[in-house]
Amino acid sequence: MSLSLEGKKAPDFSLPGSDGKKHSLKDYQGKTVVLYFYPKDNTPGCTKEACGFRDQHKTLMKKGVVVLGVSKDSIESHHNFITNFNLPFVLLSDADTSVMKAYGAWGEKTIYGKP
Repeated sequence: MSLSLEGKKAPDFSLPGSDGKKHSLKDYQGKTVVLYFYPKDNTPGCTKEACGFRDQHKTLMKKGVVVLGVSKDSIESHHNFITNFNLPFVLLSDADTSVMKAYGAWGEKTIYGKP
């Protein structure tokens, strides 16, 4: 999916987080936010990505950066993922994929050029 948000205001959202709170982009006004999207908890590529953010978390925090991961997985699944890999940041659940679509991070998958 090709959606260019460069130079545009990031779409706001309100999603439940693994910490039991609702999170909106406006909650982080004035902060640098890394909002990363991934397909599924506990899968090899997604785990590697999450662990990369985990391993750099202290450095990012010192620079005032907030990391938020977003997938369509449930909060329960997020809790397991966080526990399994000691993830120190909040994961958000976008069950209906509306936020992922707004950011251009959800669409038909293609493998070897085939949908």
